[in-house]
Amino acid sequence: MSQIVIESKPSATRLEQLGVSKWPTWSKEVSTFPWVFPEQEIAYVLEGEVVITPDGGGAPVTFRKGDLVTFPAGLRCTWEVKQPLRKHYQLDGTLVGRIYRRIKLFFTR
Repeated sequence: MSQIVIESKPSATRLEQLGVSKWPTWSKEVSTFPWVFPEQEIAYVLEGEVVITPDGGGAPVTFRKGDLVTFPAGLRCTWEVKQPLRKHYQLDGTLVGRIYRRIKLFFTR
């Protein structure tokens, strides 16, 4: 499985090229919860701090405000939101493909 990739403080040009300002946003209060990434996700952190620990003994990864983070498809992990999170995000693939992967994931737990 690929690793989580963090690009700290990407340039305004890079963010503009990706179209980050047009991506949807997601927020989460301080909490801890399990998560699975059915497809690759790219997120730009607007506020907060999070520690993600991959399942199976992977090293924890911390990201915070100003980081551009790529999560690989298939990653199973635990999120620990240390400071309230607000992020822009983009999911890989089409809507139909994302729905299919989520249904498949539900039935293969």
